[in-house]
Amino acid sequence: MRSTPPSAARRWDGSSIAPRPRRLLQVSPDGASRLLRCGQRDRCRQCGNRIEWYHRGTGQRQHLVRLHPDELPTDHVPVACRWHVSSGVAYPAGDGSEWCRLPHAVLCPARDADLIPAGLTGLRRALAVTTRRLIDTGAFTPARHPAPVDPVARACRPARPIVQLLYVRYLASRPVEEIRCVAQTRRRDRCTSPLLTPDSPVGTWRLTPVTAAGGQLPLPADVMTVYDLSRVPYAEQLRWRAQRCPQHAAAPTAADLAVADWELFDPLRHHEHIHSRLPNRARRPGPSGSAHASRP
Repeated sequence: MRSTPPSAARRWDGSSIAPRPRRLLQVSPDGASRLLRCGQRDRCRQCGNRIEWYHRGTGQRQHLVRLHPDELPTDHVPVACRWHVSSGVAYPAGDGSEWCRLPHAVLCPARDADLIPAGLTGLRRALAVTTRRLIDTGAFTPARHPAPVDPVARACRPARPIVQLLYVRYLASRPVEEIRCVAQTRRRDRCTSPLLTPDSPVGTWRLTPVTAAGGQLPLPADVMTVYDLSRVPYAEQLRWRAQRCPQHAAAPTAADLAVADWELFDPLRHHEHIHSRLPNRARRPGPSGSAHASRP
């Protein structure tokens, strides 16, 4: 029998009544798995159907593949289109079972129907019906095809720009204006807000020397275009490195739903992404008829 009554903050056996604080899942920058144990859910920007992102099993973790979220019988899938997932990593081959995964590009209704295998036309038709329903209800707007761009002007806007922040150069997976936040919303979807907002500080496009590590071969260019964020506040550089929009950067308890798209830049491995012309929005003809880029 207890000689003293229990405290109001504890039960009769002495255990605490107050619930333990909840621990929200978040991607650890020092972790080895980096979300390799699950597929990252998303929707196709061309058709709006559900897809899952997986890392390829080629030893290069930065390469991702979009797979259809459901398994299909191997009898209906050509051998060249069969994939399987093991420990969260996608491999371009069958695993010997009667089921396999399929790349979404093979089924996407927005692509040419002549390239669809005969056994998958019914599934592609079902995805097309889903796309039509999403469009009719206003839940999805197809991505517009960009207008034809002059080859010289296209070279001025890198598809995968080199970004410098925190004194490190990274290779982005998409243009600067299209880099999305990786945080999870209250609806358990990925945030659609971009990192570059009108109210946030912006970087500067600069031409910087191409440097290589000691012992490497000569570089293919002398200068390269870099989106420099070194002069923005330190907190903004941390936000870009974490790949979060200003709203989710102010809420650190929000979980990450995807891996940051940054890839350490190597001038030899990524030489095709090196551009020696500054991106610009307006171009003016020079005295000899050639186009000159105006500094932004």
